[in-house]
This record gives sequence, C-alpha cells and structure tokens, in this order.
Amino acid sequence: MNTMFAAFLGGWEIILILAVVLILFGAKKLPELAKGLGQGIKEFKKASNEVTSELQRAADTDDYSQRQVQYRPPEKTIEASSTQSATPQPDQPKA
Repeated sequence: MNTMFAAFLGGWEIILILAVVLILFGAKKLPELAKGLGQGIKEFKKASNEVTSELQRAADTDDYSQRQVQYRPPEKTIEASSTQSATPQPDQPKA
C-alpha cells in the first residue's frame, strides 16, 4: 500500500503538503501531533497483534474434542430387571 501511495505523490507534492501542515498547525504543535500520531499507531499495532495472537491460540488448541459429549447408555438397575421377570410374558402359552 505504501508503494501505491508513493506512486501518486512525488517529491514536490510531499514538500507542498508538509508546508501546508506547518502553516496550519505551527512549529510548536507539530511535535505534539507527531507524538500523538505515533502513540496511536503504536496502540493500533498492539491491539492488532493481540487479536492475531488470540486467533492463532484459538486455532492451535483443539477445543472441539473437549466439548464433545460422550454417549453413555443408561444403566440397568436391579429393580427394573426383577419387575420384568415377575410379570408373565404374553408369548408364553398358559398351561
């Protein structure tokens, strides 16, 4: 992107822009503006690096296997099996 921006602006255009900025803001305000701009860029880079590292960390960990629910069939209880054997089965012929 910087090379594209530099392709549109030549040496004289950059000097003209700097002269207009100097006239508008004055020599005393330029260091403060540059300092604020530098701090803003620094904070932006820090935030973007944090987001990138968080996304990378999330991609590296395999949370999918930890979130899967393991199927466990229901356990048979003694009461359920004893009540089934006590009732007569309809398939059995009566004697």
